[in-house]
Amino acid sequence: MTRLNSSFGRIAVRFFGGFVVVSQLALIHFVSAETVRFAGDSDLVGDNGRWTRAVAEEWAEKTNNTVEYISRPADATATLQMYLQYWGSKSADVDVFLIDVIWQGIAAPHAVDLKKFIKADIISEFFPHSIENNTVNGRLISIPWFIDAGLLYYRTDLLEKYGYAGPPKTWEELAEMAKKIQDGERAAGNLGFQGFVFEGKSSESLTCDAVEWIYSYGGGTIIGPDKTVTINNPKAIKALQTAKSWVGTISATAVTTYGEEEARNIWQSGNAAFMRNWPYAYLLGENPQSPIAGKFDVTALPKGGDDGKNAACLGGWQLMVSAYSKVPNASADLVRYLTSAEVEKRHAIELGLLPTLPDLYKDADLQQKIPWFKNAPDILANTIARPSTVAGSSYNELSQGLFENVNKILNGQESAEDGILQIERVSKRAVP
Repeated sequence: MTRLNSSFGRIAVRFFGGFVVVSQLALIHFVSAETVRFAGDSDLVGDNGRWTRAVAEEWAEKTNNTVEYISRPADATATLQMYLQYWGSKSADVDVFLIDVIWQGIAAPHAVDLKKFIKADIISEFFPHSIENNTVNGRLISIPWFIDAGLLYYRTDLLEKYGYAGPPKTWEELAEMAKKIQDGERAAGNLGFQGFVFEGKSSESLTCDAVEWIYSYGGGTIIGPDKTVTINNPKAIKALQTAKSWVGTISATAVTTYGEEEARNIWQSGNAAFMRNWPYAYLLGENPQSPIAGKFDVTALPKGGDDGKNAACLGGWQLMVSAYSKVPNASADLVRYLTSAEVEKRHAIELGLLPTLPDLYKDADLQQKIPWFKNAPDILANTIARPSTVAGSSYNELSQGLFENVNKILNGQESAEDGILQIERVSKRAVP
């Protein structure tokens, strides 16, 4: 593929048997071009794939390059399996990969160090916790594309109705408030009303919740940066005992089968006072047809007691450049463009996805579109990464051991003490 510049703009041409096939006539000069193969968002996930493809092609137009867009599978597990095939064969067929926040350790051997391509002052503009998560052995594996973080959703109308001036600051306050509101709403005839809904099923979603609970009580991060397993401590046990106490009281026993959508559907139907979920649920809840539109807000997840900490599990997707790419400079330039302030602002306004640049949360256009953005920097400053970077290729084993045992604790199948011991064993196998 070669590009031509003309007075009418750039056009792509191919040479066939010595003939030049063009769609316009006023040709000025040839410009060398590079082709970047980009495994971007799935065409099957909302409008994300179409949007990302269009912006990548916009970059190509501005830089006289070409983009070949590869739609990843909608399922993250299937996506990783596809990527592992490329990486295992050291294939140059993909130059830029969209990767999950928890794949940094897995992807590290197959990624360039983006510090060699992107200036330090640009890197410093991103949330520090995101850059820390994406750095493996001093190498910057990827640049954050959009961010996710656990949030507490709360019904402003119900808090006012039951005499509360604002959302809870601690998990203990949440339990007290949720019980009072739940009892009142059930007495008024809504027998299915729940005080608090969250992701309690045996899945990665529960790993996210558990990481938040444990850190909020001062119980650490499962495994420390030096690969020391730290999960077996009284504060971690206290956190899981507290979560168990919600099941069958302020949360239905079925909460142990809830993922994000199960929790959201109950919340959005008006049948819960509080919900733990990701930012995507905000615009859905504010849909004019939603029964809770205009009746809720979001804030940081509670602390574990008065001396606890706020914690929001870090999620989101990142952009990495393959170590096997033949065009690393052009590939890194595409990554720079996609994560620029201009593009990230459009990303947020048009798709509702959270920027990875803190300064954008001060933007008036974004605050008008999503009002809670004004509080987002405080929430996102408390993001906690899952122990994926330190666990590397063993993370899936570690996470499964974590969420399976936490689910057993919530279901009453094992005590918090026994569950912690099992999680400790799995963690030590994952990071010997």
